[in-house]
Amino acid sequence: MLRRVVPAVAAAGIGIGTFAGFAHGSERQAAAADFPTWGTRWVVHATAEVSSPSVGMINKSAAGQDRITADYQVDTGHKVCEGNACSTFMAHVTGPVSGFLTVVAVDIPQDRLPGVPVQGGPRPPQPGGTRQEVLNRAATWLTANGGSQVPYSQDKVWKDGYRQDCSGYASMALGLPTPGTNTVGLATDRALTRPISLGELKPGDLLIDADGDNNNRHVVIFEKWTDDAHSSYTAYEQRGGHGTDHRTLTYGLPGGDAEFKPYRPVAYGD
Repeated sequence: MLRRVVPAVAAAGIGIGTFAGFAHGSERQAAAADFPTWGTRWVVHATAEVSSPSVGMINKSAAGQDRITADYQVDTGHKVCEGNACSTFMAHVTGPVSGFLTVVAVDIPQDRLPGVPVQGGPRPPQPGGTRQEVLNRAATWLTANGGSQVPYSQDKVWKDGYRQDCSGYASMALGLPTPGTNTVGLATDRALTRPISLGELKPGDLLIDADGDNNNRHVVIFEKWTDDAHSSYTAYEQRGGHGTDHRTLTYGLPGGDAEFKPYRPVAYGD
């Protein structure tokens, strides 16, 4: 349901820690997106803290008189409601005033801005760590782009805040913090994965090539063997020139790309 256009006071009770930008310094800021607003007298704050000074106001005298542009949003972890609209997100607004505005002030049906990266803030509740849940999340990117796959990019992040490359995609499926770790981290961080043998591969495990540079490293999410001989398997991946894919692969198998090694996410507990 869209926001009801009724008078609204400044949102209160929103708190957040120091803002943290993208990890690894490899991501560029997304272009600002434009949104309608509703209600009146929404305060724009200097930081994503309700106690920070006001730097301006949206819809000072008339409901919905302003449109805002935003380039990122922060999940504060604190829900704010006005009427039937609720959100935990604050948007970094670049116009008509620069600052932070509760997403409750934006006239959209969602509780966060669609297409706008999520940065910083507390880590949201983890969506689950079972093997099937990981595969289910991996499958969502096959149709997340208006029914099509999410396009590949090492520089951009998707609407859910994850980088659109292979390791960002795997991080999304595993429920790791946004914008996702890199391929080397997935292979070497023993708080995330441990090496296993090919014969141990189960749904939701990873096959990783962590050698070389960012143009040839890669990670895929194992789904299942295609035959009893284990001559190939189906997997989910985010690959250059295509985007999200679900296909049959031989990476890491005899006769396939030997640089790929199997790993098990430690969150599975086995």
